[in-house]
Amino acid sequence: MHPVLSRLRENIAGVVFGHAAGIDRVICCLLARGHVLIEDVPGVGKTLLATALARSIDCSFSRIQLTPDLLPSDILGVTIFDKASGEFTFKRGPLFANVVVADEVNRTPPRTQSALLEAMSEATVSVDGRVLTLEQPFMVVATQNPFEFEGTYPLPESQLDRFLMRINLGYPDAASEARVLEVRPSNKPLHNLGPVLHKEDVLSMHQAVDAIKIDRSLIDYIVMLANASRRHPRLVHGLSPRGTLALSQAARAWAYMAGREYVTPDDIVGLWLPVCAHRVVVKHGGGGGMGSGGHDDATRILREVLESVSGPL
Repeated sequence: MHPVLSRLRENIAGVVFGHAAGIDRVICCLLARGHVLIEDVPGVGKTLLATALARSIDCSFSRIQLTPDLLPSDILGVTIFDKASGEFTFKRGPLFANVVVADEVNRTPPRTQSALLEAMSEATVSVDGRVLTLEQPFMVVATQNPFEFEGTYPLPESQLDRFLMRINLGYPDAASEARVLEVRPSNKPLHNLGPVLHKEDVLSMHQAVDAIKIDRSLIDYIVMLANASRRHPRLVHGLSPRGTLALSQAARAWAYMAGREYVTPDDIVGLWLPVCAHRVVVKHGGGGGMGSGGHDDATRILREVLESVSGPL
């Protein structure tokens, strides 16, 4: 792995114990200019991982605690009248940051959820007839609990599709959980976490990821996987062209993390589920990307799709 990325991984792993795979996937999303949705039960470290990533980069950072009474203006900003100047001025909201942690995104109603859509898709915000461009890098790290928990709203498919990956952390192993009990309560390591990357480093790595080569045979492989998902009898909607673009870009980022200048079939196979499972819709029970049950069904179906398509040698 690139030395800079090794420092980033070690910095995050110093406070997030037992979730190495989750750390790597979040870093991959950062390199691929993508947003990430971390879904799991309360208390396994979703917010900790999101905040640790944000604190590890020397750039602007905001955290939004999403609640049922939150309005779109609470995250976008508001226009107020300045008595001193006699003019209306726009006060930017917490969305105007390089790394935005949207905590418990499915606890806020759809109207506020949709306010994130343009920003995540276009890196712009429309306010009072103006289109404001968000500063790069721009990344949303959202967390959510399974929607079966009380007081949550399922994310619409249109917004789920804006996340490059949807990942689950799971419970840590016994050794990692014991380390949590020993270290975190006394030393408060998150408050002492300092940045190991500059904003310019991230922008430079974005360009390096874009230069990673992906062979035509691998492009054809991604298209075949997408077409197989569209033909699957248990899916209402298979992988969209936006999904294939996301998978190819994530594969480039994963190859860069591995220190390679080219994508391999294993990069695509390893990212197939976290990139694609929330983008398909299962026939029975509604959306495959909505809630843990549908997501589990989508995961099983996409595993079948992956096994049905032969990868390039």
